[in-house]
Amino acid sequence: MKRLCFRWMVSLWIGCLATPVFVSAAERTQGRSMVISRHGIVASEHPLASQAGAQVLAEGGNAVDAAISANAVMGVVAPMTSGMGGDLFAIVYDAKSGKLYGLNSSGWAPAGLTIEFLRSHGFTNMPQRGMQSVTIPGAVAGWDALQRRFARKKLSRLLAPAIHIAEEGYPVTELVAAYWHASEKLMSADPAAARTFLPEGHAPRVGEVFRNPDDAWSLRQVASGGRRAFYEGAVARKLLACSASHGGVWTATDLKEFRPQWVEPISTTYRGWTVYEMPPQGQGIAALEMLNLLEPFPLGDWGAGSVRTLHTMIEAKKLAYADLLRYVGDPRFAKVPVTGLLSKTYARERAKLIDPDHAADVVPPGTPPNEGTDTTYLCAVDAEGNMVSLIQSNFGGFGSGIVAAGTGFGLQNRGALFTLEPGHPNALAGHKRPLHTIIPGFMTKGDVRIAFGIMGGWNQAQAHAQFVANIVDFGMNLQAAMEAPRFTKISFDGADVEIESRVPAEIRAALAAKGHRLQLIGPFGQDVGGGQAVLRDFATGVNYGASDPRKDGEAIPEPVDGH
Repeated sequence: MKRLCFRWMVSLWIGCLATPVFVSAAERTQGRSMVISRHGIVASEHPLASQAGAQVLAEGGNAVDAAISANAVMGVVAPMTSGMGGDLFAIVYDAKSGKLYGLNSSGWAPAGLTIEFLRSHGFTNMPQRGMQSVTIPGAVAGWDALQRRFARKKLSRLLAPAIHIAEEGYPVTELVAAYWHASEKLMSADPAAARTFLPEGHAPRVGEVFRNPDDAWSLRQVASGGRRAFYEGAVARKLLACSASHGGVWTATDLKEFRPQWVEPISTTYRGWTVYEMPPQGQGIAALEMLNLLEPFPLGDWGAGSVRTLHTMIEAKKLAYADLLRYVGDPRFAKVPVTGLLSKTYARERAKLIDPDHAADVVPPGTPPNEGTDTTYLCAVDAEGNMVSLIQSNFGGFGSGIVAAGTGFGLQNRGALFTLEPGHPNALAGHKRPLHTIIPGFMTKGDVRIAFGIMGGWNQAQAHAQFVANIVDFGMNLQAAMEAPRFTKISFDGADVEIESRVPAEIRAALAAKGHRLQLIGPFGQDVGGGQAVLRDFATGVNYGASDPRKDGEAIPEPVDGH
């Protein structure tokens, strides 16, 4: 059986606390080394974004400053995945107090966007693109909330690199060019979007320099006027005009009254580690439930990439996601049984439904016990040990496909995740937030803290669970855990599952014999998402960074001033 398992474990973690030991070069199976530094590290999906954040650290900024600056750059250099028209979630670790803080800056539906309104206009399902799929963008409010509470630098300094890059231009990278090309048809349907993102009538190709002066203008408004410029000022006026021209129902009040929420991250324990996610309305609870479902099984004995390990993980995913789809919505509007869904007893009972020999086609949600009272991910750690796990998204590539004339950024389509089924926890309602896919992650044990995330729609919770298992069950170091082959099941029913081609043919055949309908994707497939991670070992004062080769990004350490 050992012959069938991956030799993924590149380094062990002394005492399970993530201190890597040396191995010979012949044993190396990961493609990249971890970035290791006594100073800060920023890991993102683009080197320019990581570089901007690292430079802020060198100027005395902290991890929050670095994350905001890197995120602003990501919106410029990867406009299909992120930007001011999207939403934002973050988990902040404050080293001095040892506390975690969660920020939910996902937008709500405009007050006038209701089930009745859409049905009266002929919709039987929630629109997936166009103005009626757009909720109020939360990213800028998220920057403002993070900056006010934790940052050391002014917003004008943090946004300066993004403004400069938008004005001067940047060569388009490989994967970004591919995503851009895939959205040409969507962009061409909206005149403002086409003018902004299809220069010369087509998407920029690899290495072509792209400039976005409108985006620079919008960023400059926020840099000088803060959140008010976006939600009440010059940018807001352009957004309202866009809504009106596309038959939307946005009002000035919808923008002005929007506020992000500071929330307590939720958590579970997994073999001695504590893993944190954002609370509903996000899908992070499914990652925690999936870990609870896996805990009774000896994955470490079975081995990384073994048939039993992969089969059990895939089946646990189905159980956790069935509960996610049934119970999760905006907790301000619906009672979400968080405690019940995270119950270890509930998980043990649900885990009994996993048939070791057969893949399930249909998995119904369980009945948790009653309780009491496209996307970009980045992370940062500074020299003091402050950490940020931040994820930001437009949802679909270029979101709704709409650009408000003169703003330079696309508007997300997060409202597409609402349902028009009355009474459902995720039913559309004015000023309600939809079920959300984007989730930042965090995990701790002893002196070790890890901020991590893996983007990719419904892939995210299952990818989080696989990453955690790579660290905890299989002893991988940070980079190896991020690079290791993954599976993903985007659908909720059926036995279909996508799996990377690095999984050996013998393993795939054994999974197929259990009834899994495998779709083979590339060795570093895009559907399994790309991630980043940073680790702080407080015992040694050393930081570690990892960046997924499935993206164009990089983990970059804070430059050291030798003078």
